[in-house]
Amino acid sequence: MNVLSYDIEEWYIEKKFNGGRKEKYMEYDVYLHRILDLLDKHSIKATFFCVGGIAIDFPYVVKEIAQRGHDIGCHSNEHIWLTKMTPIQLQEDTKAAIAALENCCGKKVVSYRAPAFSIGEDNKWALEILAECGIERDSSLFPAKRDFGGFDGFPTTNPSIIEYNDVRIKEFPIMLTPIISKQIAYSGGGYFRFFPYWFITSNMKNNNYNICYFHIGDLIYSQNHMMTRNEYEIYFQEKGSCFNRLKRHVKSTVGTKGAFGKMEKLIGQYDFVNLAQADNDIDWSKINIVKL
Repeated sequence: MNVLSYDIEEWYIEKKFNGGRKEKYMEYDVYLHRILDLLDKHSIKATFFCVGGIAIDFPYVVKEIAQRGHDIGCHSNEHIWLTKMTPIQLQEDTKAAIAALENCCGKKVVSYRAPAFSIGEDNKWALEILAECGIERDSSLFPAKRDFGGFDGFPTTNPSIIEYNDVRIKEFPIMLTPIISKQIAYSGGGYFRFFPYWFITSNMKNNNYNICYFHIGDLIYSQNHMMTRNEYEIYFQEKGSCFNRLKRHVKSTVGTKGAFGKMEKLIGQYDFVNLAQADNDIDWSKINIVKL
């Protein structure tokens, strides 16, 4: 089973942090249409995790994705890391995002992905709040250490049912592969841009479950300047040292040249489903329950 997903946040980030440059909105529109046309060509439906703020300020983005028959998921309301939120803030953010997305697309939203996969051991309480807000399927867990998130110690990289307190939620974690002494993702984000195509497909062939995740920004050849200290600290809410800014700049730009063609080749080679289809295809009575 290969699950295809996209995190849709660029329009909101551009408006919030860069003042809303018209040429950037136009660039994102072009790439979104290229993605949607590509998926139509191969009769593939993906899950698009959208920031609630996009449904409010750029409703045409969410509406077009939904009209093409894709699954709309929630990617928070303001794209704030869950590690920066209190339980009350997360509850308010999630309810606002779901309401905005459902009002925009006219469909029930029951899938969720946290910005930066920012649910871990220290804030696993977030899963209970998501379930209480109506979320049935989550794809926020990155079962290893990583910047801004990671759930090191989560026992599986396969779909599972999480039990926490009195709630259950279906989890679609990010798939990892061992490299030397680390567990590394290979099928999305900067990892997809960095690793050679043969390495990605080799790992996909060796696993019964893969989940690919992309941002539009992953697919646009980037020659952006390195963030200033102020820009970095406002966005990432941590110290904007030269090392931190350089590391983030490299991570966000490496491999962007040719990334769209690489994704295009992958979609042409493999069959994919969205989270809703995967949920329907899985026999959950045979899936492990993870008690947190």
